[in-house]
Amino acid sequence: MTKTGEEGEFHIEHSSSMEASSVMGLEYLGGLILETILLKLGPRHAAVVACVSSRLRAAASEDNLWRDFCAADFDLSCPEAPQGTPCASFKVAYEQWLTSFLMYPLPLVRRAKQLWGGIRSWMSTNFPEANDTLRRGATEAEIKRVEEKLGVKFPIPTRILYRFCDGQDTVAFDNSQHRKLAPLGIIGGYEFYNHLINVHLLPLSQIVRESKLMERMMGFSSKNVIVAMSNYLEKWFFLNCSSGQLYVGTKDLLSGGGMVPCVPSTLVMPVCGAADVLPQGGLMLWLEEHCRRLYAGSIQTRMTRKSRSICLYPEAVPQTCIVRKSQTRSSDSEAPPICSTAVTNGVKVHASAVFVPELSVVDGEAEYYYSYSIRMSLLPEECILNGIYYSSCQLSSRHWIIKSKDNVVAQVSGEGVIGLHPHLKPNQKEFVYESCTPLPEASGSVEGSFTFVPGGLAYPEGPAFDVEVAPFLLEVPDYIF
Repeated sequence: MTKTGEEGEFHIEHSSSMEASSVMGLEYLGGLILETILLKLGPRHAAVVACVSSRLRAAASEDNLWRDFCAADFDLSCPEAPQGTPCASFKVAYEQWLTSFLMYPLPLVRRAKQLWGGIRSWMSTNFPEANDTLRRGATEAEIKRVEEKLGVKFPIPTRILYRFCDGQDTVAFDNSQHRKLAPLGIIGGYEFYNHLINVHLLPLSQIVRESKLMERMMGFSSKNVIVAMSNYLEKWFFLNCSSGQLYVGTKDLLSGGGMVPCVPSTLVMPVCGAADVLPQGGLMLWLEEHCRRLYAGSIQTRMTRKSRSICLYPEAVPQTCIVRKSQTRSSDSEAPPICSTAVTNGVKVHASAVFVPELSVVDGEAEYYYSYSIRMSLLPEECILNGIYYSSCQLSSRHWIIKSKDNVVAQVSGEGVIGLHPHLKPNQKEFVYESCTPLPEASGSVEGSFTFVPGGLAYPEGPAFDVEVAPFLLEVPDYIF
């Protein structure tokens, strides 16, 4: 009996434990269902539901719930205020972000935060000296004062962008040596001959100053304000505050108001009748595309005049662009790539180009200018000519074929490049030079060859040979920087 009783008691205790576990499981399942429902409702309705009962108030106050809301609406991974100061919880953080940006569409706020987070992250890793020039975000009051001075109303996406970052300090300082450094534009530029471009994003105070100066130079006021410009030569980017489009000035900017759009107009203009379509804003689209190219590696930093800058000549080369002399293209009618690489007898030539709007005229008797960058190096494992290995080679001459659309508009032959005869050796730093060419049409291409002498011009080690420059594209791109 005792044994039976003990077994009975054990059976009763076991049954009680199972019942308690079932209740806990139901409560846990109920909690998950409630959390899922609150997530579906969203933060505003979750706050309303919290007023119904104490249990719903407790469920709607769970920080895991507000962590998800913060991530979804503001791309927050930790509880912090818009100014970057820590918050006691994700719910507090959400309240502060919502209060700060209540007047704006939250999807645009999230995009702007992601954009500036991406730019700052890339700069801190790859270009920290430029990252140090990025300013804190502007306040609503500061933006309104600038709008009043300019007599414009910034597009909503532009206002949000400046809430996260008020452009750049135009000159960086080396505090260790108490001296000014070269301007460090986060947009970057290019250089050929004595033409040096380096574009930075203006702070609000300089937008007012430069825009007012431009009005006096052009003799009239407009809804266009200067938001970015080159540090060295005159290259200006204008935001049209009525349409939201971003423009860059051309050669006849001051004489005739010449500009070209920097972003595809179909992306900037909202669809007619589509009330739920958010305004895009040319400046936001432009910076997003720039950020995408930075992360893709299609543009990178390099040294220019003893300082580092972002180089806008395309760098990334798809494998389909690489051509060796033994290979043939599938069709001569194929459109050339935006950048190309060819290898001939161990000499590697990379070529790419950028549109130069500040020298171009796009109306009337149009003339489109393009700057191209050529990079040469010698691959040690392929330095073979007619079965004989050579240790170095030197450039003697060049030959270019320049096309506008499919028509040859120029064939250029000459000694050296930019007055130099580069001497290439294996494992040596590549030789780089830039030049410029005009076209009567908006698109075209360049191809050609270099003649090299094995060994050197003074002491040749064999017969001269031609090195291919694979065709590369000249065109006005959808996004202009």
